[in-house]
Amino acid sequence: MARDIRTNLKFYAQYAAARTAAALLSSFPPEQNLGTAKLVAHLSTILSPKRLARAVNHVALAFPERDALFHQRTAMRSIEHMLGIFMVDALVMPRLITKTNWTNRVSLAPGFERALPYLTSEKPCLFVTGHVGNWEILGYVMALVGVPITAVARPLDNPYISDWLFGIRERSGLKVLTKWGATDELQRILASGGKVGFIADQNAGDDGLFVPSFGRLASTYKSIPLLAVHHSLPVVCGYARRIDGAFKYELRTTDVILPESWESQDDPVFYVGARFNRAIETMIRESPEQNLWVHRRWKSRPKFEREGKPIPARFHAKVAALPWMTAPLLAELAKPLGAPAAPVCHAL
Repeated sequence: MARDIRTNLKFYAQYAAARTAAALLSSFPPEQNLGTAKLVAHLSTILSPKRLARAVNHVALAFPERDALFHQRTAMRSIEHMLGIFMVDALVMPRLITKTNWTNRVSLAPGFERALPYLTSEKPCLFVTGHVGNWEILGYVMALVGVPITAVARPLDNPYISDWLFGIRERSGLKVLTKWGATDELQRILASGGKVGFIADQNAGDDGLFVPSFGRLASTYKSIPLLAVHHSLPVVCGYARRIDGAFKYELRTTDVILPESWESQDDPVFYVGARFNRAIETMIRESPEQNLWVHRRWKSRPKFEREGKPIPARFHAKVAALPWMTAPLLAELAKPLGAPAAPVCHAL
């Protein structure tokens, strides 16, 4: 009981500190606060250098053809960007982005129009993004302009902060559904023609679906492609990209995956999972400094790699059958994660 009280007091103290910081920052323009977030980012890497080192290592894994300076700068700018999202963007959205003025801060990039028929249709679809750009503003703006979207999210460990931030997101009409016990509610939303959004670049563990990501196999959740294939749902892949380091964004689309594209595939679930991960890779290659590089994307490894065995012939054939696969990239995927990577041309 005493432990529960201490934990609750700790959570409430964190919540009170966050609300106080948000109130103080609200007195200044967002661009100035983004500058403050950069300073905090640099301070955080001094106090916790392991986080920056991990991000640098992940950038190097994804971009072996680039030099160490690129790896270092991209990792540092990524941490600056992420703190800008949490310290500034997430808090000023309701005040600065409304139904009447959202175009002052958010624009549609050329090509986004190919996603509009599926987002504005009365039929259901899935929307997939990654921890790249600003996923908070992405869902917020889509709901604001009338897209009936529900975001599937994991609640934060601190319940007070979690409820506060979820409440901010929902002011635009966005619905937030926590992952725990979400299956029945997802079925109801899709049956009513709603759209469901996922942040789909999390590591899904050793039992996840392993698909290519930056020349490495990465674990992704099976639930998203299973949902798409089972219900024959279009999958729209896109993100909100920060412009010129300011509180301005453009919505971008990197792929629209339609049911007819997987109907002829031997393993439709694998194909859909691999294709939306390829779309997320495209997002990151467009804006590498806006990706969450501290995330352990390649932490889990496929069973054959954990056992020190070569890639199984059946799995090799399945990966080789992907329409965008090349021989050099296939050779890279067959290497274990610790092996030195060779520069590969990724035609995206």
